[in-house]
Amino acid sequence: MATTKAQLKATRKYLSKFDDLRIRVPLGEKEQISRHAAKHNESLNTFVRRAISETMERDNNEA
Repeated sequence: MATTKAQLKATRKYLSKFDDLRIRVPLGEKEQISRHAAKHNESLNTFVRRAISETMERDNNEA
């Protein structure tokens, strides 16, 4: 099924609300992280965002 112009426009509008962050992990670690996130009923993205937020909050409270 071909992507319509309206779908492309909607996708671009949706993606414009976000920044893109790419991280690299050693081979096999992504699967380990994904399993951990799934075990806690989270997506990989949600888990990583939560981990970053919690670490930043902890670091700011130490300062």
